[in-house]
Amino acid sequence: MGMSRDQIVGWSIFIASILVIVLYGYVLFLLPQYTMLLLQITAMVAVAGVFGILAWIGYTLATTPPPKPIEEMEKEIEEELKKAGQEAKLGAAEGKPAV
Repeated sequence: MGMSRDQIVGWSIFIASILVIVLYGYVLFLLPQYTMLLLQITAMVAVAGVFGILAWIGYTLATTPPPKPIEEMEKEIEEELKKAGQEAKLGAAEGKPAV
């Protein structure tokens, strides 16, 4: 039996991750001339990732309209139920089965 596409993708991600870890460690500990640059890039990616997510959350909160109050939603549901009940009564009076 061969591997499924998902298994191939999974193993590829696994191998790539291990290679990145080994390469990162190699540059960090064995190439001292690049250590500071590597740490600066790592810090920038981490900070940009965290604050990028926070910015997205803030933007979403700022641009999403507030939900309707519960009381208003309850009134709408009651009106829809009354309307559906009236339609069912009209259908029964005409001999149509209720849905």
